[in-house]
Amino acid sequence: MTLDDAQAYCTALTKQSGSNFYYSFLFLPKARRNAMYTVYAFCKAVDSAVDEPPPGTQPQEELTRWRAELEAAYHGTPTWPITISLAHHVKALGIPKVYFEELIKGVEMDLQNNRYLTFDELSLYCYRVASVVGLICLYIFGATSARAQDYAVALGMAFQLTNILRDVGTDAAQNRIYLPLEDLTTSQHSEKALRRQTYSPEFIRLMEFEAARAHQYYEKARAAFNALSRQERRALTVAEIMRGVYAGILKKIEDSEFQVFGPRIRLSTSHRLAIAASIWLRSRFS
Repeated sequence: MTLDDAQAYCTALTKQSGSNFYYSFLFLPKARRNAMYTVYAFCKAVDSAVDEPPPGTQPQEELTRWRAELEAAYHGTPTWPITISLAHHVKALGIPKVYFEELIKGVEMDLQNNRYLTFDELSLYCYRVASVVGLICLYIFGATSARAQDYAVALGMAFQLTNILRDVGTDAAQNRIYLPLEDLTTSQHSEKALRRQTYSPEFIRLMEFEAARAHQYYEKARAAFNALSRQERRALTVAEIMRGVYAGILKKIEDSEFQVFGPRIRLSTSHRLAIAASIWLRSRFS
């Protein structure tokens, strides 16, 4: 497979995903956009190895294969479309391999844990499956200072906590509870009630607490962003578009009074595009 074929594969996979991130990628120059498509395709494929393993395969074995392909990508000998494209971009941008290794470890945690006793335990999971993706993206955006890393880590935490709130019902139906059990105890909302998707004052209290925690991370990210140089802030426009979209999802969850047991809460395509355009224009003319 040629590099162009591999890139086309990653691009098509990303476009088909319907991800909230896709609309922000459109604002990147072509070379950086292609890198984002490839990184997204890698993240999506590794996640699917656990959540949607190919028929006749075992998730742990699939992750072992992805680890081997990641090694091959960094040694110039990849054989899969995604890693052929990834090998090109990580070399061009200097993205450390350790971030991709951490991502795989994070996805692997879903094979080992379906409960988190404390927020400290959950934080490691969120860091691995979300914050490290942000750290990878910094190399694509061209802003890798310590303050930019603080921004990426906090924003990744905020994104993952938003995802957890939005998907709490579907996760519980699969016997996965990401909300810390200590928080369920404090809110007097039991695991059993969560698995039964019981909507109650206790559930609302639990969700309000978790939403407030997500807001804290959005605020940490905002503070870190404001401390960056103008050049770095402009480089992170795409990340800010992602922030706008995910903050919008969190607001919609709160506005619904946490009615997350029905259809998945999402923003319309027009709403996402409006957020993207607004933030892009502000970054260019502020």
